Amino acid sequence: MTIKSDVLDRTVFLLTHTGRAAAIRSAERVVQGLLRCGIGVRLLADEAVDLPLPPEVEQVAAAGPEAVEGCELIIVLGGDGTLLRGAEFARASGVPLLGVNLGRVGFLAEAERDDLDKVVDRVVTREYEVEERMTLDVLVRNDGRIVHTDWALNEASVEKASRERLLEVVTEVDGRPVSRFGGDGVVCATPTGSTAYAFSAGGPVVWPEVEALLMVPISAHALFAKPLVTSPRSVLAVEVQPETPNGVLWCDGRRTVELAAGARVEVRRGAVPVRLARLHHASFTDRLVAKFALPVAGWRGAPA
Repeated sequence: MTIKSDVLDRTVFLLTHTGRAAAIRSAERVVQGLLRCGIGVRLLADEAVDLPLPPEVEQVAAAGPEAVEGCELIIVLGGDGTLLRGAEFARASGVPLLGVNLGRVGFLAEAERDDLDKVVDRVVTREYEVEERMTLDVLVRNDGRIVHTDWALNEASVEKASRERLLEVVTEVDGRPVSRFGGDGVVCATPTGSTAYAFSAGGPVVWPEVEALLMVPISAHALFAKPLVTSPRSVLAVEVQPETPNGVLWCDGRRTVELAAGARVEVRRGAVPVRLARLHHASFTDRLVAKFALPVAGWRGAPA
């Protein structure tokens, strides 16, 4: 491919799971392809030590949003955990994230391992679109005081801290109580997260373009403890009851904080979205069928 003058000053940030041999090989391939086309590549220094990289590759020690400053795109190679790690950089910086799935399902990913050359070509020619995904803003109160704030792209889950005891909670929507029950916890999710933990807990699949919040009980011992889908303007709350053992808050399965008995977790639509780069115009329905290998034999479609 011929290097064009408009790509000479471009830089891409690459994030990968260097603990996997397949990820290392994929990273080498992406780096070589981008450099051949005159696009700079930047990596975190602690990841770069595990990769055989040419000297042109830029290494940065910073692990915050400054690490991607000046980059036009974040390419993430890995499974769901690595993609969610990349989402932290994407949200903090506003730089779009392009995920390549090297794991199992990878709903956040836009490409698979076999698509690496196509990914490089699309990045070089800027043949991708950017869409925004809703996030969650999360805060924890103790005795009315805010003691912790966080965010999530997929979900914020309130869970029991000890396996042998149920977590007793009261759920709330828009300042009104909904149900009290004991169980393993509650997942508050975005449409993006509806195919992640919320799905495993029995929640509905919500198409990404639908603006909504989800509240899904986890193994609840109650007559009414059903998944709820609310307005994106709603405020969801989970109150850990005073007589119950301590709980724990997980945000995207990556960041955690202990919840004392009596703690209150409030979840609302996030002020800052995550921007995802898209290579394909395939519908979410097709993505759902492909990712979960759903049986569709016998479908004839609508009459012409």
